[in-house]
Amino acid sequence: MSKDRTGDRNAKDTHYANLRRAHRDAKRERGEIPTPRPDKRKKLAADWKPPALGPEQVLLYGLHTVRAALDNPERQVVRLAVTQNAAARLELDDLSALPFPAEIVTPQDLDRMLGPDAIHQGVMLETRPLPHRKLEALRDCPLILVLDQVTDPHNVGAIMRSAVAFDAGALITTMRHSPTESGVLAKSASGALELIPYIQITNLADTIEELHRLGFMTIGLDSEGPQPLEGTFAGDRIALVLGSEGKGLRQKTRQTVTALARLDMPGAIKSLNVSNAAAIAMYAARQYLKG
Repeated sequence: MSKDRTGDRNAKDTHYANLRRAHRDAKRERGEIPTPRPDKRKKLAADWKPPALGPEQVLLYGLHTVRAALDNPERQVVRLAVTQNAAARLELDDLSALPFPAEIVTPQDLDRMLGPDAIHQGVMLETRPLPHRKLEALRDCPLILVLDQVTDPHNVGAIMRSAVAFDAGALITTMRHSPTESGVLAKSASGALELIPYIQITNLADTIEELHRLGFMTIGLDSEGPQPLEGTFAGDRIALVLGSEGKGLRQKTRQTVTALARLDMPGAIKSLNVSNAAAIAMYAARQYLKG
């Protein structure tokens, strides 16, 4: 007599569907696949406007981003808005036990708060900005990363993720022409914002000179640098300086760094996205520092 395995198939299908969704979400968090096109999501009313945020107000969203923020003792949380499903995935069993206000909302509620382009995955966290770090605290860091007016928060988030992977001590950017701490930056960094100091300074040339006083060799990445990066390293503290795509390093930055170097690429394409270039440069620096 044949057995009815319909129930078994349904359970198995559900299990594999959950695995596929989790795998897809993880790849989106890492920036390996694009997020869904806005025209395939429910659009908000045409008059939707982003909320006016104060200087001490940051809205974070996305499962990995929020989990990392909740695990960061330096992150001051104001409130949490989460769907039932996202609360379960974040293992938040009792919202009333949290040390800050938390409420259950619908995905549509979050769409209205965050807008049609935010892939929030059912959770939003309102927080204060992270504490400001001083350059002096980097004295014992062997590797840091400096960005010269890289404006795209997606690129900066991806660079931040790589910086954490290569154990860089900080990511330094300018206050002008660089993204501030935000939901987009944090989502692109997929939790890395909570794991590395993000230091924004007013004058990059002055900061590079301060890094020299702290014992760093500063190396500017330039496609026409006089020598390959791997032949440029010296000393036991390295600060890699990367410019924006297209413009590259500004002239003042080029004049201030210890050395200029290039990434040699044998293939037909001779330039890389700044986040890819940063990852390769940090790998090379780590290989040198291990030697």
